[in-house]
Amino acid sequence: MPIDFHSPANRLTYTHRTAGADWARLVGDLVDPVGARVVDVGCGGGVYTTAWLDLGAASAVGVDFSAAILSGARERAGSSSREGLSFREDDAYATGLPDGGADIVFERALIHHLDDLAGCFREARRLLAPGGTLIVQDRTPADVARPGTAGHLRGFFFERFPALLTIETARRPTGATVEAALREAGFTAVRTTALAETRRTYTDAREVGTDLRARTGRSILHDLTDAELDELAACIESKLPSRTPITEIDHWTIWSAGR
Repeated sequence: MPIDFHSPANRLTYTHRTAGADWARLVGDLVDPVGARVVDVGCGGGVYTTAWLDLGAASAVGVDFSAAILSGARERAGSSSREGLSFREDDAYATGLPDGGADIVFERALIHHLDDLAGCFREARRLLAPGGTLIVQDRTPADVARPGTAGHLRGFFFERFPALLTIETARRPTGATVEAALREAGFTAVRTTALAETRRTYTDAREVGTDLRARTGRSILHDLTDAELDELAACIESKLPSRTPITEIDHWTIWSAGR
């Protein structure tokens, strides 16, 4: 069954990673985060909400529609929450935050869950002060279709279970669709950039299998049964060098647009 974002059992699903240095370099080329007011819509486990503070943002508000997921984000942030960090339960179409109160709105791995991209982007534009920037990070069908390699493990998911590729491709908007929705919402200076982001470095193939069986941060794997998941993990372990570190790369498309 697809992942239930509201289940307490999944509250820590998106907390077990850090933002990559390659991600930080790319967003630093797009915007100046120092002193910025950031809203992270669809923040999940809060990994990137806190990453903006690490880049020098003055404040970062994580917004998510799931109380369970937000409880995990707050737990990850620690009981003594960082200065400038806050989380709120609200909707991507209506965040409840004030007009013009953000310099940067960030939406990572959000839009493939939505039916109305222009509506989501209109809300982001409302949040931004004049001169502010929206940054959207997600996968296109072309990103999804990359073949499996020791660095791109996701490709092996679809090689072993082609039905997953059908599901994944159907829910990913094309670049042209995203760009059109940004312009419909009133954004200008739309720019598209590719990002190869380090997801994690594993000590060996066995650790890769352990991560896969936990479905950590991989919502597409919730469409597999436990038996299928174990089969996939064993299959991928067999394709990887057994005693060397594995660095997994996620391929993304990033759109930036000005208010």
